[in-house]
Amino acid sequence: MRETEIYNSRDSRYKTPYGAVASNTTVELHLRPARALGFSRGEVTLRFEMEQDRTETVPMPWTDTDWTEDVFSCTVNVGNYVGLVWYQFRLFGFEGRYWESEEHQLTVYDASEPVPDWFGKGMCYQILPDRFYRTRVPNPEGMVGGRWVHENWEDIPVAGPVGKTPEGKDICSRDFFGGNLAGIEEKLPYLASLGVETIYFCPIFEAAENHRYGTADYKRIDPMLGTEEDFVRLCKKAHAMGIRILLDGVFNHAGYVSRYFNGDGFYTDEPGACQSQDSPYYHWFNFKQWPREYSSWWGIYSLPDVNESDPGYRNFIFGGEDSVVRHWLRLGADGWRLDVADELPDDFIRGLHAAVRTEKPDGAVIGEVWEDGTTKIAYGVRRHHLLGRHLDGLMDYPFRTALIDYLMGGDAAEFQETMESLRENYPPFAFYSAMNSLGTHDTVRILTQLGTGGDHRNDWPRWKREAYQLTPEERTRGEALLRMGAAVLFHFPGAPTVYYGDEVGMEGFEDPYNRRTYPWGKENTGLRAWFTALGQERKHSKALRAGDLQWGTCEGGVLSFVRSMDGELEGLAVNRGSEPALVELPWDGMGAVELDREKSHLAVDGVLCLNVPPMGVVRLKDAPATNR
Repeated sequence: MRETEIYNSRDSRYKTPYGAVASNTTVELHLRPARALGFSRGEVTLRFEMEQDRTETVPMPWTDTDWTEDVFSCTVNVGNYVGLVWYQFRLFGFEGRYWESEEHQLTVYDASEPVPDWFGKGMCYQILPDRFYRTRVPNPEGMVGGRWVHENWEDIPVAGPVGKTPEGKDICSRDFFGGNLAGIEEKLPYLASLGVETIYFCPIFEAAENHRYGTADYKRIDPMLGTEEDFVRLCKKAHAMGIRILLDGVFNHAGYVSRYFNGDGFYTDEPGACQSQDSPYYHWFNFKQWPREYSSWWGIYSLPDVNESDPGYRNFIFGGEDSVVRHWLRLGADGWRLDVADELPDDFIRGLHAAVRTEKPDGAVIGEVWEDGTTKIAYGVRRHHLLGRHLDGLMDYPFRTALIDYLMGGDAAEFQETMESLRENYPPFAFYSAMNSLGTHDTVRILTQLGTGGDHRNDWPRWKREAYQLTPEERTRGEALLRMGAAVLFHFPGAPTVYYGDEVGMEGFEDPYNRRTYPWGKENTGLRAWFTALGQERKHSKALRAGDLQWGTCEGGVLSFVRSMDGELEGLAVNRGSEPALVELPWDGMGAVELDREKSHLAVDGVLCLNVPPMGVVRLKDAPATNR
């Protein structure tokens, strides 16, 4: 027999409430086997994973019948426990009849602290500051890292090493384009016109490399970007336009070139860990043999690992009143995205989270995690990421992977299943605060991904990949698929996050080709208009910002769903196939209108039926006459 014939955790006839629960919640469980199977009693065993796998068995006596099914029921109160509960059913019957289920996951989270909900409601825009816009060509003389600047904004970023350290290590990513905070400030009206409500900045602190993920000074804006005063002014102007600022916190590792490690001796005002074992920063790092053998992120010498357990380091990052985290929030930032969150200890994240809330009660903390954040195990430990008082949301790479798989030929049912699994496992605050995206600084440009069908030409020499432009046929297909993907992105729960330039058709394979400069004056205006329409609709729709999710037809090339809130309905139907497709959507209203053409549809018995053209997108809104 199939387990779904006896128990379905996503159906209220079997389990209430749906999905993850707050601690001290009572959960109702019901089994519904066919009467003909002859079961007489049941039980459920609960395994509380984070209490040394403590187990508890609860009887499930017979409680009801509808003449075709027996019902066995129980209630379970999880008490003050916070963590994962794994539960497994057993049924017993006459003549030794026996049935045992697989283990099911129940996420129990701490709901004692309110979670700010602003992040997941509106559009987020990711900017790599060096590559967005510059107001001048900067002079890099005297700046950390021996950097140089491209005079031509349209140059291709340098991919290989640009020199060697005295120890023979490659020096990479020292070519800059000079994008700055003043340039971003100048482009705030453009971002507002897209519907942007949050700017997520890749690192803005002083660093030797153009990506700035090897921090040199956490308390100083990189001078090529501007000054602290520039940052404050940018935040004030952004806030006046309804745009919040999310900073990138790189706290798992620092820079080889930094005032803390000081591998190249650039900083002379005080000794770094490489200069002296008496340095105040010596215990921040993990030396195998001082001073030149040390642990580093993924073995990259220029990114020495930090000892996050060191009390001095913790006080510097989040413990003190003027710690890094609190300092920049006080100056105008609204939250932090934590780089490689899986590599930060849970108690470090909890302490940082508390510091954010102390400084700014509605400050958000988003983590970089590439998998389901509730089941993630890192360094042999089940992580507490989404159990409350840690991370408010995650970068939703499972969303990206599932959506791209669908766009490139996968079954829409698989996308639905992946998303429904996350919705079931995640606390509601985390599902609705997810940072959903189609591309980031760590992935191939989405237009290139879709246009090439995922063929990254890895067998090509570097010079050929760096210069590659999509063929007209690839670009036509890529743009059509990108329009579909963007429609799903902006209609789905969680913050629709756009990597700078994706909205105007930027191309590029792997880093650094996915980090080219924004093509001002050469944008794909058709794509930009599409993203603008989606962004503005998201900004002004209660249903899209925080509404419930109901699935429609999801099979083969057809993906559809409805968002609803306070009587407002928004629907989306996407057909990736080459033939027209019939779609059915649950619709709690009399009818709907299409947003992109003058066409209306009548709902019959709570269902909306419509034909979606091949490679087509239909956006729907409750008909004005039926709005409640």
